[in-house]
Parts: sequence; structure tokens; C-alpha cells
Amino acid sequence: MDASALDLPRARKPDWIRVKAPVSEGYHNTRKLMRRLNLATVCEEAACPNIGECWTRKHATVMILGDTCTRACAFCNVKTGMPRAIDAAEPEHVAQAAAELGLAHIVITSVDRDDLPDGGASQFVKVIEALRRTTPHTTIEILTPDFRNKAQSAVEAIIEARPDVYNHNLETVPRLYPTIRPGARYYASLRLLESVKRHDPSIFTKSGIMLGLSEARMEVHQVMDDMRSADVDFLTMGQYLQPTPRHAKVEEFVTPLAFKAYASIARAKGFLLVASSPLTRSSYHADSDFAALKAAREAQLARTI
Repeated sequence: MDASALDLPRARKPDWIRVKAPVSEGYHNTRKLMRRLNLATVCEEAACPNIGECWTRKHATVMILGDTCTRACAFCNVKTGMPRAIDAAEPEHVAQAAAELGLAHIVITSVDRDDLPDGGASQFVKVIEALRRTTPHTTIEILTPDFRNKAQSAVEAIIEARPDVYNHNLETVPRLYPTIRPGARYYASLRLLESVKRHDPSIFTKSGIMLGLSEARMEVHQVMDDMRSADVDFLTMGQYLQPTPRHAKVEEFVTPLAFKAYASIARAKGFLLVASSPLTRSSYHADSDFAALKAAREAQLARTI
């Protein structure tokens, strides 16, 4: 990124992207629980604008494998550096949090751990297993990194643990990867999503992209086509927000009407479910979206009988 860009003020947010500061009792209780169990959340680390709403509803997206990432993507607010050793108690703490929050659906994500031989895949498996033991009726959604340069067995181990939803975000269009997501490869991420369906078609697959980074409309349409070629079930689209002056700047605030138009096109391309709005994030309303996914699949199967 051009160093001179660091001196530019961040773009003023339009009214449709503004949210209230989190002040509810439910928010503070959720925060206390995460601290007591020594759990990191992407809600906090990535400065999610929906944290007040979600935590009030006792919905927190747990970020396993620590709070320090081995990569430095230009859009992400999670800190970069040398991560600490894996917390052996983390899987049980995640399961305990799910039980205390009474979660019907939980989303688990992680930092990138390129320092680990399997990229941290085995910790995902342990978390899924702990949740199945402790809260067997809780459905599980995982949002994983790309496990780049790791053995295919890393992803296969997670698939064999059978999460209900496997999410891996493409984040942006291929043209912007060198500047926005330099540590990743677009087609490697597509192959990961494709491999989930190849190994277990019953697992819902999900992916998302951010808008407002200078992507062209036809580039977004092509990403949709690529996702459908990989048999991705669920697409999320949200507005990119610049977390600090050192991150990639917002090139455009995409209007709610434009998000609706993208959603209509995505549905026409065959996604089972589409969530597309300025404040949409990967785990936003994930519980109700999972119910909608199941209903959409059942309707699809009914049409084929």
C-alpha cells in the first residue's frame, strides 16, 4: 500500500452503515463470559459493527487458535505476529460457552496459523468433538482459513468431523488479491470449497465477499459464477469498512439498493440462500440463516421428486 495513503482521512460513513454503541446488559454479560473462559472472538478482534446486536442476543463468534494471525491482510483488523502456543483447554471452553449461552447454532472461526503443520485443522476437529459431547443439539458452523500449503488431509479431517456448515470466504475479486489478500490464492480457496462438497455433499458450504474495494460489477458476477461452479450453497455480501488508517481504504459505499440487486442476481444463479446488505457479515444472523438453508434444501429436494 502507498505510504501516502496512510495520511488520508477515512471516508465518512453514510447513514445506512451507522450502528449504535453496544451498551446492553446482554452485551456485557456475553463479554464477561468470553473473558472468564479465556476465549477470543472475531466480533471484537475484527471490530464487527454488529457486535452490540449479536452479543445482546448472546450470539458470539468464537475465534480459536489465539488472537494473533500469521498473515497481514489489508482488510483485517486482527493483529499480526508470532502466535502463542495452542490452548489445550480451548475446545472444552468453547463447548462450555455454547452451553452457558444456550446456543442452538454456533459459529467457530480462527486466525491463520501458517506456523502449524496442519494450519490448526486438528483444533477445529477437537472443538467440533467437544461441542458434540457437551451440546449435542447445537448445530455447528465453521469459518476456516485456506490451509494454504498444508496437506489435503488437514481439510479432510475437518470434513470428517462433519460440521453442519463449512464456510470459507473468498473475500474479494481475483484482481484485488495481491493487495487485499496477498497471503492467499483465489483458486486455492475455490478448490477448498469444492473439496468439501466432493467429500460430503450433505455439508452446507458458504462463502462471502466484501464490496467497496473498487471491484467492478462484472467481477462480482464472475465470483458468483465461480462459487456456483464449486457448488457453494450460501453467499454473503457486505460492505467493507476500513478498521484503521493503515488498512485498505473504502473506495465506495455500496447502497442498500445495489446490495439488493446483487442478491437478485445471485439467487438467479442458483444459490440456496443469499444474505446481501451493507451490514451483512459471515456470522450475522447465522442461526436463522441455517434454518432458512435447511428449508431451502428441503424445498429443492421436493421439486426434484
